[in-house]
Amino acid sequence: MSRTTAFFFDELSLWHSAGLHALTLPVGGWVQPPAAAGHAESPETKRRLKSLLDVSGLTRQLQVRDAAPASEDDLLRVHTPGYLQRFKALSDAGGGELGHHAPIGPGSYEIARLSAGLAMAAVDAVLAGEVDNAYSLSRPPGHHCLADGAMGFCFLANIAIAIEAAKARRGLGKVAVIDWDVHHGNGTQSIFEERADVLTISLHQDGCFPAGYSGEKDRGRGAGLGANLNIPLPPGSGHDAYVHAMERMVVPALERFEPELIIVACGYDANAVDPLARMLLHSDSFRTMTRLVREAAERLCHGRLVLVHEGGYSEAYVPFCGLATIEELAGVRTEVIDPMLEFVKLQQPNEAVTAFQRGEVERLANDCPH
Repeated sequence: MSRTTAFFFDELSLWHSAGLHALTLPVGGWVQPPAAAGHAESPETKRRLKSLLDVSGLTRQLQVRDAAPASEDDLLRVHTPGYLQRFKALSDAGGGELGHHAPIGPGSYEIARLSAGLAMAAVDAVLAGEVDNAYSLSRPPGHHCLADGAMGFCFLANIAIAIEAAKARRGLGKVAVIDWDVHHGNGTQSIFEERADVLTISLHQDGCFPAGYSGEKDRGRGAGLGANLNIPLPPGSGHDAYVHAMERMVVPALERFEPELIIVACGYDANAVDPLARMLLHSDSFRTMTRLVREAAERLCHGRLVLVHEGGYSEAYVPFCGLATIEELAGVRTEVIDPMLEFVKLQQPNEAVTAFQRGEVERLANDCPH
């Protein structure tokens, strides 16, 4: 069954530059310049995803839209004035290191405002009933960004900004944020950890980034106690572990919370060939997780669902994972065949490891207050 899906995109978002790096290492000293631009958070993963949507014909079946940048007032609902001033000043000066693993280039402040604006517009289109669901190809990403500091390639908290704008303008009530980026959604968690109206759920590789962080005991604080759920999965977790976690923990948490809107922090870096993580997902994993969330949204909140692009650093494979996700959102199958799907399926954990991974999910589920 086809659905009306909006796709929010702006070429300018791909023009954010982190400067000259080799993967995540700044060039200099013993780190020699790479053949290309080199930083892991390259525009090419997103550009190639958009290109695959175009050549597959899927773009023609989406409502492709752009958006205005987030305003200063929009940013100030989430971020401190001092942080925004530091960000703009460094951007205007040509760039540099804004925070922990957070290098920027000239114009990054304005491009980050556009990235947040795309997420805001996606949420607004869904809440207005203009489309069934929406995907925002936001760049730079946002889920690591704190209210007062940049971190992990993230400079503005795109999803938090979109949520606060929708609350201010449309009176939005309860929102659930599911983060399946392979790295912990620490920025989103920190912004909402004392709030009961925003449920934050993060599935991530245990200890990957922020380095050493698991989070299984962190349930929120104050009024937000119980509105935060972390699902740290062991390195090497594959398709079965993620789907089991979605079915056993994520969907039940959504059903208890009864949100008015679901937003997914949609990173693809849990794929099997990502250079910054060690998980084993494939395109059908992302297709399946999207289906599970979409079906939950249809049961709980009239199908109101927005996906906002986060990480994913394999230029070759992110496009196939993203295409599968957006196909599932739109209810359309193109003729594209994932050329790595069977290979990645062969790399899935054996029965003993799968049983261990399921056991970890069950342990987390049993420890989680209901």
